[in-house]
Amino acid sequence: MPFSWDEPEGLAARGTLIVLAGRGEHGGVYERFGRRLAFDAYRVRALGDPVADPAVLDEAAKLLADESLPGPKVLVGSDTGARYAVQLAAEPAPGVDALILAGLPTGPWTAGGWETEIEARTGCPTHQGRLTGDPAVRRGALDETPDLFDLPWDRVRVPVLALHGKDDVVSPLAAARAAYAGSPAHLVEFAGGRHDVLNDALHRTAAATVVLFLERLRLSPELPLIAEGLA
Repeated sequence: MPFSWDEPEGLAARGTLIVLAGRGEHGGVYERFGRRLAFDAYRVRALGDPVADPAVLDEAAKLLADESLPGPKVLVGSDTGARYAVQLAAEPAPGVDALILAGLPTGPWTAGGWETEIEARTGCPTHQGRLTGDPAVRRGALDETPDLFDLPWDRVRVPVLALHGKDDVVSPLAAARAAYAGSPAHLVEFAGGRHDVLNDALHRTAAATVVLFLERLRLSPELPLIAEGLA
């Protein structure tokens, strides 16, 4: 079952975000992100790591087809979840209205221990403590080589917002830029940002960027215009 956060009572829902977690994570680690977006009247459903549990992709497809969930429906993917989100959006009639991709992985990386991994994941002390104290978080997962299947950009017909930290050592920015070349993605770079920009020290800025994207998406099916980079 997904972790769920809904709009405040009395407000009409403005859309639905379906989150695909990254390596070693589960949907619950996106609670802060979910609560913040729900406060702005977006429903959030956060799923687990598709690498560890391929059934996550079936769950995502069911949520996309669930007519009780309001549109627009946006797939949010972090780390390997970002790659699988692109894959889902390229499927015939998936019900995806937009993509938000964070920390797209581009190759293997070796942490060499939890302390190095946690520092690479996020610079936010609160989130570092959350991950360290969560027995359901699979340590060492970032050492696993991501499945670098070809991203089917030519079959993605929806707006794409890409968020990436300039200090991401797991997926270096230069490699991420190359991975997005030729894609419809609008790339926003975060100065000082690490791998999980949705749960990083700049999480408020990342959430605000997401909300701006969503609000413009509601007004126009074209890619929203937002800042190229954030210091």
